[in-house]
Amino acid sequence: MGEAKTEKSRGNPRVRQDWSGYLFILPAAAIFSIFVALPVLFTFYISFHDWPLLAAPGQQPPYVGLDNYRRVLTDEEFRRSFINTVYYVVGTVPATLIIALMLALLLNTGLRGITWYRTAFFTPVVTAGVAVGLLWRWVFNTDYGLLNYGLKAIGLPTAAWLDSVHLAMPAIIIASVWKGVGWGMVIFLAGLQGIPEHLYEAARLDGASGWKQFRHITVPLLFPAIFFVLIMSIIGSFQVFDLVYVMTGGGPLHATDVIIFYLYQFAFQRFQLGYAAAVSYVLFAVIFLVTLAQMRVFGRRVQYEM
Repeated sequence: MGEAKTEKSRGNPRVRQDWSGYLFILPAAAIFSIFVALPVLFTFYISFHDWPLLAAPGQQPPYVGLDNYRRVLTDEEFRRSFINTVYYVVGTVPATLIIALMLALLLNTGLRGITWYRTAFFTPVVTAGVAVGLLWRWVFNTDYGLLNYGLKAIGLPTAAWLDSVHLAMPAIIIASVWKGVGWGMVIFLAGLQGIPEHLYEAARLDGASGWKQFRHITVPLLFPAIFFVLIMSIIGSFQVFDLVYVMTGGGPLHATDVIIFYLYQFAFQRFQLGYAAAVSYVLFAVIFLVTLAQMRVFGRRVQYEM
């Protein structure tokens, strides 16, 4: 019986197919394990140690338990960077969603040359963040920037955008919205093109205005796409670094010092890798809780609309 069962298993194409599937995913699984999973686990390990960036050969960094996490939660610099990050998220995400949706609605009207418009709006998304930061640093330059030049040309007062405590973060928010709005636009445009046209025709026959069509047809059927863009935008905004690093370097007077820049300073300028690892896991916990809250609030509606 055992030999017959073994031969049957060997001759079963489904069994061979299952093993071949594992072989196909093995390279991707190995790459994920080596370059993602192991670094994440090792970062969690060193967050419990006083781990310097450069240590003597054979030196074992001392174990400090939860001291790094206690330090994060009581550090005034971290609180300031967290508030700046929340300011950035609140300023960036709603503006990105609204402008992206407006552009998607405009491009969904059968506009001529729609392919060129899509390309133009999506180009900043695939442009390196450093390049975008350098571009907007020139635009906001106090002495020879394009924005101040335009304001001066029409008789309006100029401003020291990146050198002002009150204007530096709005300037970064503007640059971030410009870079990210094309991604949301493409997602919304795909969702709009998936809405059946006969629903709008029926609404028009019933006398529904454009606003009512948007409110009762477009928004409900587009809500899964809106929810997806909202979650991904918030996660990405909490991890902003490149624009801050290039445009302001955290200044002036720490007005744009966000969490990732704060983490970078401790890891690669102050050489405190253990503390920086603890900061990264605190940030992970914040993003996880925010995402979980959104899933609890909007998740049922998304399932209903789908």
